[in-house]
Amino acid sequence: MTRPDPVPVRAFLDEAHHALAALAGAFATETAAVLPEPRDDAEARTRAREWLARLGEGGWLEPIRRQDWRACCLTREALGAASPLADAVFALQGLATVPLLLAANEAMRSRWLDDAIHGRAMGAFAMTEPEAGSDVAAIATSARREGSAYVLDGSKTFISNAGIADFYAVFATTDPSLGGKGISCFVVPAETPGLRFTRAQVLAAPHPLGEIAFEGCRVPEANRLGPEGRGFALGLKTLDRLRATVGAAACGMASRALDEALRHARARRQFGKPLAEFQLVQEKLARMAIDLTAARLLVYRAAYEADRGAERVTVEAAMAKAFATEAAQRIIDDAVQILGGAGVLAESPVDRLYRAVRALRIYEGTTEIQHLVIAGHMVKEGQA
Repeated sequence: MTRPDPVPVRAFLDEAHHALAALAGAFATETAAVLPEPRDDAEARTRAREWLARLGEGGWLEPIRRQDWRACCLTREALGAASPLADAVFALQGLATVPLLLAANEAMRSRWLDDAIHGRAMGAFAMTEPEAGSDVAAIATSARREGSAYVLDGSKTFISNAGIADFYAVFATTDPSLGGKGISCFVVPAETPGLRFTRAQVLAAPHPLGEIAFEGCRVPEANRLGPEGRGFALGLKTLDRLRATVGAAACGMASRALDEALRHARARRQFGKPLAEFQLVQEKLARMAIDLTAARLLVYRAAYEADRGAERVTVEAAMAKAFATEAAQRIIDDAVQILGGAGVLAESPVDRLYRAVRALRIYEGTTEIQHLVIAGHMVKEGQA
């Protein structure tokens, strides 16, 4: 079950997508055998580069360029089942390159897009700050205009690929008095003077995370993506498009956990019979399967609407992300419970998934923020 079950999501996929699902599952499984999950953050930084090269060489990042969101979901689901780190690498390339695709800046697109899609250049999405997480409009990093350039000052935290990225999509305020309408987005190459990697941050699961700082970092005006003051809208549109893919990654992790739980329940005998014959275990397995099927339907519905050309899929993506990540947490927790002591061993796949899935409920908008987004649209539209 390391690829979408074709029955519940068939209505949202075409034949090319079904073929892609099978290929992505095989690629992810085979490559994960060669590039096992890292033991610590230092190894994660090396492994991330290796995964990026393999994803690029194999053409697995092309769906990002094509903005084929169902293909992105299928790829992330396969990667999430095989390797949470590989999934993160794919996701971060999407976050860093989608602003290039959405903004009318041919120079930056020509400089970075091909290298990013072919795995030759690693990107990072630098939005979060110590005081600006869910409240993106509170960004304090400043971009002060000086002639034909901007000078950036400030800091970013919880930045994936910090210290190993080749370029950063950086969000900074060009006019603090305008709040969200005063935020702009800039492409900042890693070697730019005044940009520093300040420290690594350690997650429960190995991941290349850290903080960066800007101290008199001079960036040409030509590196700005879109008009001045439109960075906030660009960032939201990027997240809008990619949010459903987070749900897809969660489905991949949940699918792997369900597979592991079912395999164990069939093989493990207690009190003279397999665990799978105990009704309490069957109840867990049924609930896990229901949650996973419902999550997949929400995810691929959101991606389908985006692929049809919908200008915004805010509500659909928020529902998919919120439900799928929360469901995946429940499914993986149940899998650990079914495996018992074996489920909390460090070498167990479900233990690795248990540590990896937690972050999905937070990044790219917490579950609580997704609920506010959904309810806000309901109230605005007067829908029950």
